[in-house]
Amino acid sequence: MVMNRKPLAAVAVGALLVTVAGCGGGSSSGGGNDSAEGTKGGTLYHLTERSTEHTDPSRTYVGRDIFNFNRTVYRSWVSAPVTTDEKEAATVVPDLATDSGTANADKTVWKFTVRDGVKWEDGKPITCEDFKYGVSRNFATNLDGGPKYAVDYLDIPKKPDGSSTYAGPFKKTGQAGFDKAVSCKGKTITYRFNKTFPDLPLAMTGLLMFNPFRQDKDQGEKSNYQIFSSGPYKLEGKWKPNGGGTLVRNPEWDQKTDTIRKALPDKIVFVEGLTKEVINQRLISSSGNDAFAITDRVIPPSLYSQIVGPVKERSTLSDSPYVFYLVPNFNRVKNLKVRQAMLAATNSEGWRNAEGGTKAAKPADTLINPTLPGYQPNPEFDYPDSGDVATAKKLLKESGEKLPYPLKYTYQGGTPTGDKAAAALAATWEKAGFKVTLDPLTDTYYSVIQKPTADGDVFLGGWGPDWASSKTVLPPLFDSRTNLTPESNNSDYGNYRSDAVNKAFDKAAALTDVEEQGAAYADIDVMLAKDVAYIPLEIQQFYFLHGSKVTGYINNPATSFFADLGAIGVAK
Repeated sequence: MVMNRKPLAAVAVGALLVTVAGCGGGSSSGGGNDSAEGTKGGTLYHLTERSTEHTDPSRTYVGRDIFNFNRTVYRSWVSAPVTTDEKEAATVVPDLATDSGTANADKTVWKFTVRDGVKWEDGKPITCEDFKYGVSRNFATNLDGGPKYAVDYLDIPKKPDGSSTYAGPFKKTGQAGFDKAVSCKGKTITYRFNKTFPDLPLAMTGLLMFNPFRQDKDQGEKSNYQIFSSGPYKLEGKWKPNGGGTLVRNPEWDQKTDTIRKALPDKIVFVEGLTKEVINQRLISSSGNDAFAITDRVIPPSLYSQIVGPVKERSTLSDSPYVFYLVPNFNRVKNLKVRQAMLAATNSEGWRNAEGGTKAAKPADTLINPTLPGYQPNPEFDYPDSGDVATAKKLLKESGEKLPYPLKYTYQGGTPTGDKAAAALAATWEKAGFKVTLDPLTDTYYSVIQKPTADGDVFLGGWGPDWASSKTVLPPLFDSRTNLTPESNNSDYGNYRSDAVNKAFDKAAALTDVEEQGAAYADIDVMLAKDVAYIPLEIQQFYFLHGSKVTGYINNPATSFFADLGAIGVAK
């Protein structure tokens, strides 16, 4: 962290997120963090608007889902503790491992050992080979989504274009290279990396990419909505896309092997497809099952006036680590002058006001969170927040394109707030000379824009650091070597490709000094901005409400300030 001057290995993801609140002025609104703990039993409801696009741990890359699944159905080598304390939140603790890992001097080789007594939901033991198979699935190009750090970092030979010679467990091409990089001896696994990886335990805490996966349960694409549990809950029936699922107790989970999760409710019901307006109105009323409900959807501005008295005592307000941004589609918007005009005319102020003002968002001048090492305001984004229509008109004219220029904006929509925010962007774009078509997606979103063939001209994205380093922000979004395949762009939604930027990523990743590395990524950020690879919109605020019979409610700083399912119970 910038303010701590600590080596990167000592900076935990929890510390980053606590600092987001402390330095950014985030605060608790009312007495929302209930200190009373519930007893075991009852049913907790999780209400949301957004559909879960993957329950497959290798493909899950949405913060909410990572943290929810970590607390309920998927255990990792190490995890974040259940706490609101800053010091505790900054400490990685063993989960399925006997300790937090051991490494060689330059942190290129790491070892973890499976603890005794841990089992899958069918009673079979979790083995080292399950962990080895789990990380191998990161290389399967037919499984879109999911982080690609393992693909980049594991010491496996690369092809001339920078992609891995290992094609994953389904094709098995390059298997010998993978077996050398990841090996098991008894219950101990050894990972060999091609560069220093001092913060590997933090990566394992913030993501699911090193989680175990039983090979005999793998059905490839068909595993997308399946859950085979290693945690305190298991899936009852099927997970329904845009519908949700029900988790019930896993009788093979043993509390003695798990010092992290309290696992209080007997059942957790995830209900998807509700608008944030409907969800929060129900939580305000807090009647029936809604009294036992939580959400990951912020309070919309239309309901701010109702968050008073006892209702306010059930609310929390804090900074989040997430930056929202726009991504031009380089497969379609190839003219730099057009992208520059789009940037100049972007009304980020109108966007944030539509989102709810200061309780919903703060201005963003880069994708790099202000708490990360090396953060600097990006000078290439120095346009008025309300948009510079005159400059945008000039740039569009210089582009030589036929005007008005058609611009299809694809975003997560179908809600009054989201559509109002989109309209604010469209208004100044059209004044500048664009002909805007709004394309709100109301079901799945990222699985659509992760297709290189997606026909949008500009997409909405949201991103937070996976742990306390800019290398968890820029490379996952813009390194074409680990992102772009014929089937998927992973998180490079704009299909951006730059050899110069890729080389700069390699140089930055090789640096071990946290300040030097942070400065290198700040320089890369300027390179991206000159290409208009993205346009920053906001730093999101988390303004949450929960039901009146929810107990032990905390927004854990180690889980991106989402409600912590490892702590929460319900009153009887």
